[in-house]
Amino acid sequence: MQSSSSNVSTVNFFAKFTSSEQFEKVFKEGMSLVEETANYLDGPGRLDARALDRHGAIAYATESMRLTTRLMQLASWLLLQRAIGAGELTQADASKESHRISLGDIGKGHDLAGSENLPEDLMALINRSLALHGRIYKLDRMLTAQTSEDEAAPSPVNEQLDHLASMLKVSRG
Repeated sequence: MQSSSSNVSTVNFFAKFTSSEQFEKVFKEGMSLVEETANYLDGPGRLDARALDRHGAIAYATESMRLTTRLMQLASWLLLQRAIGAGELTQADASKESHRISLGDIGKGHDLAGSENLPEDLMALINRSLALHGRIYKLDRMLTAQTSEDEAAPSPVNEQLDHLASMLKVSRG
């Protein structure tokens, strides 16, 4: 039994990803890092900052602001994707909200005088946030490309791949 390619839809990577264990793992990692960072900055980080000289204190303040900004952008992206995946937001509504999230502008930044004296705990949080940012940035590019493909006219190659996929589904059933 064959199905025409007009009745076959492409696999929506976005829908599959946001409901996957991989997304849930990234989501939990991001939210955990936000909480861990807040606990550090409100507790031991305050004591660590007091022990720094003037240049170190300025570097600490700057890096902690970069860190919290980065994490808030990442958390916003994760929450937006989760809402879309859960059906709480449509892709169109999400597009209206996504302009508020800027993943491209939240990388490492330039080195600062005194940054060599920053506490190890702060540096560990910064490095983890940068690694998470890199992964989320790549995911965002993939999801953006998928959304663009979904909105573009179907290509003959994709139609053939969809046709083959539908034939495989039928033969398994």
